[in-house]
Amino acid sequence: MDRRLDSHPAVSHRAAVESGDVRVDFGPLADLAGFMLRIAQVQLYEAYFAEFEADGITPGAIGILATVSKNPGVRQGVLADALRIKWSNMAKIIRSLGNRGLVERRVPASDRRALELRLTAAGRDVVDRMLPAIRRNDRAATAALTASERATLMRLLRKVTIGVPGPRA
Repeated sequence: MDRRLDSHPAVSHRAAVESGDVRVDFGPLADLAGFMLRIAQVQLYEAYFAEFEADGITPGAIGILATVSKNPGVRQGVLADALRIKWSNMAKIIRSLGNRGLVERRVPASDRRALELRLTAAGRDVVDRMLPAIRRNDRAATAALTASERATLMRLLRKVTIGVPGPRA
C-alpha cells in the first residue's frame, strides 16, 4: 500500500494539519465528508489563485465558461442549478462575464423569460488557454495521491454529486 499520503508534510492519517510548529488535530471533524471537502477545496483554490490570480478569472467563472463551452445555448437557470449557484448570483456573474465580452446572452423566442448562453470568441480563447494550465495546477495540487487514488477520488466525488439538487433562490 502506498503511504505517501501519510508522509505528506501537511496531512497525516489522523487528519491533522501542521502550521509552523503547531499541529492542529481535526478530531471527529476528520470523519465528516463536508468538512474535509471544504478543507480540500480551500487548498485547491489557494493553488489556483497562486497561479491564475493575474488572469482575473475566478474558479467559479472558469467553471461557468468551460460548462457553457460544452453546452452552447444552455439556459442560465439550468446552468445555475447544475453548478449549484443561486439564480440571483448567477445573473450577476453572467452579466459580468457578458460585460467582459466572454459570454453572449440570448432570449429564446420560445420563452421570453429565459436566457440562453454562448461563449464569444474571446470566451472560447480564455477556456482554450486556461484549461490545460488548470489541469496541470490541479494535478500538482493533488500530487500526494497516486494516479489510482486520484481516479478513485474523482469517481467517488462524481458519485456523491450526481443528482444532488442545486439551489434556486
